[in-house]
Amino acid sequence: MPSRPPADAEPPLLVACALGIERFALRGGQRAAAAPGGRPDLVVLRTGMGPQAAERALAGALGEGARTQRSPVVASGFCAGLAPGMRPGDVVVAEATRDHRPDVPDVTCRDNGPLLRALRERGLTVHSGLLRGSDHVVRGAERAELHAAGAVAVDMESAATLRAAQLAGGRPVAAVRVVVDAPEHELVRIGTVRGGISAFKVLRSVLPVFHEWHRSLLLPWR
Repeated sequence: MPSRPPADAEPPLLVACALGIERFALRGGQRAAAAPGGRPDLVVLRTGMGPQAAERALAGALGEGARTQRSPVVASGFCAGLAPGMRPGDVVVAEATRDHRPDVPDVTCRDNGPLLRALRERGLTVHSGLLRGSDHVVRGAERAELHAAGAVAVDMESAATLRAAQLAGGRPVAAVRVVVDAPEHELVRIGTVRGGISAFKVLRSVLPVFHEWHRSLLLPWR
């Protein structure tokens, strides 16, 4: 088994999100989690909204010569829950992501154990399963159709983010999203409803879990 390289030789963890409010939450969590020495480096990348924007941003961030070229990737931010009983502030950890285009293979997330354990140890409600991609905001009947097809949640960027990360070379990938609306709790705007505020607080709190996941990875020396 390959030995773990020195900490300063490891690529930083790349956490990708779409929206300014998501980046604000994640960066707030990054400051709160900061400690002198010992924490792996982390880069929060705002990709912009939608799968095409996510693909472009990831291609640039993981391109030849980029500081994050070899980075593990986490797709994070908010999502729409699909299963009855889900509530704003629940966390979704993808077992796999599925693109909105039917001819694109699923991306399997193989390193979820530490993420699931750490999130549940913090008392969060965690769902695990298929995370669907979409190129538009999903509402009403379409939400029910996606759930009937096996998905637990949907968002516009995770599938494209992990697919772009995979195409840029083998690396650990994960998608961890916070439910901002659900079948019984549909929101119009994130920041003006109690459920949106709850989801924001949970997203802000998960950065230490990403740090722990990064430390748990045994990255091959290249």
